[in-house]
Amino acid sequence: MPRYTKKDFPVHNVRRFLEPGPIVLVSSAFKDETNIMTMGWHMVMEFTPSLIGCCISSANHSFELVRRSRQCVINLPTADLAVTVVKIGNSSGRDIDKFAEFGLTPKPATHLRAPLIDECYANFECQLADMSWVKKYNIFVFEVVKAHVATAPKTPKTIHYRGDGEFMISGEETRKYRRLFKPGML
Repeated sequence: MPRYTKKDFPVHNVRRFLEPGPIVLVSSAFKDETNIMTMGWHMVMEFTPSLIGCCISSANHSFELVRRSRQCVINLPTADLAVTVVKIGNSSGRDIDKFAEFGLTPKPATHLRAPLIDECYANFECQLADMSWVKKYNIFVFEVVKAHVATAPKTPKTIHYRGDGEFMISGEETRKYRRLFKPGML
């Protein structure tokens, strides 16, 4: 096993190693307004029902749209959309229509008013399941009520944020350790 030489590291930057998953685009709608935000802070909280925790800053334009509508779509972009994903994160829906500005196609959801983003590999329709952490931590707990996933490629190249403007594209998939895996231990 490897041994690593280590040095002190700023605790405010540990997220550079612990980011939970791929960057997603959250689409929302309330009354006559829609928006898209880039989000990296989310986590799977339960499998059945499928619960996802999402941190949305109260300063973000999407915060009120999601809070009031109690729904959103979590859209999974792939590496080919990386430039658009960063640009969406660097702009505000208070100032622009992000669908029009970035040439993205809103598609009707099955169970929600919030639109799917057609150019994304997967779309997860989410209803607010628990609002108790919103005031204190800005964390919304959503239940995925419908999932739409592309049939190919089998393993999409997703974008992962490492902090300080650094990104990583998902790497190689392996089944090398599958025989060691015990599903009952999850």
